[in-house]
Amino acid sequence: MNGFATAAMRRLNPFRMRTTKLRDYVVLTKPEVNTLVVMTALAGFDLARRGPVQIPLLLNTLLGTLLVASGTGTLNQYMERVSDRSMRRTARRPLPAGRLYSAEALTFGLLSSVSGVILLWFEANPLASILALTALSSYLLIYTPLKKKTSLCTLVGAFPGAMPCLIGWAAARGSLNQESLVLYTMLFLWQFPHLLAIAWMYREDYSRAGLRMLPAKDPEGRLVSRQILAFMAALVLVSMVPAMTGQAGKVYLLAALALGGYFLFHGARLAGSRTNALARRLVLASIIYLPLILSLLMLDRVSSIAV
Repeated sequence: MNGFATAAMRRLNPFRMRTTKLRDYVVLTKPEVNTLVVMTALAGFDLARRGPVQIPLLLNTLLGTLLVASGTGTLNQYMERVSDRSMRRTARRPLPAGRLYSAEALTFGLLSSVSGVILLWFEANPLASILALTALSSYLLIYTPLKKKTSLCTLVGAFPGAMPCLIGWAAARGSLNQESLVLYTMLFLWQFPHLLAIAWMYREDYSRAGLRMLPAKDPEGRLVSRQILAFMAALVLVSMVPAMTGQAGKVYLLAALALGGYFLFHGARLAGSRTNALARRLVLASIIYLPLILSLLMLDRVSSIAV
């Protein structure tokens, strides 16, 4: 009986190895980040469209954006594979843990990125493709190297980080306008409390890896907490612009104020007591805030069109 079980296990091992490898490739793409990427691209597409949804165009836009984002995440992990070994939160990723070869990650990242850019070019439009390529190249060639040089990397990284909404907008309309820039600004500002709270939670990890995600002369986090509150206040103000310009209605305005208050509450708590637990709650609040504010903006726009 034991011999039979051992033989069966040996036969299952190749399958399990393939399953594990597939899972590692998924981890390379940073799926938790890509969920937000696809959601913001969807919001940009929906807010920009005129008339009924063109399903093939929407699906190709989301797939192309997802491929570029997946390639960016993979290539980022390839570039930071040495630093990732020094951090507890990243040491078990496929590359620092040795479960995948560097060449495998590089090939996968390049194929994903190129496929996404090409898909957007031919199935959406050149503007959407160029925006995706711009986000990918600035994230990898500017933001990623800057993480070892200056805490201003967060500011630089926010520009490509907010780009998915413009990719969706450009795919639906073929151009950008002031309304698209308001949406982009909201996503640009949202990243600061989200990323700075993460940086504060893992400040020791980042320090060991030589990544300068926080100001060096702010060991107690007072400057970081002020920055978080300032960007959150700016976000709340900008979030009201769609209602003031007629892009959304009163329902959205009231919801934006309520959500903004909820978000600010968590930012103020972190500013008052800069603990990892409160930083984690702020990160969770940011993840709750973004999908809700974008969903309400899309829903209120739909109801306004219906009326």
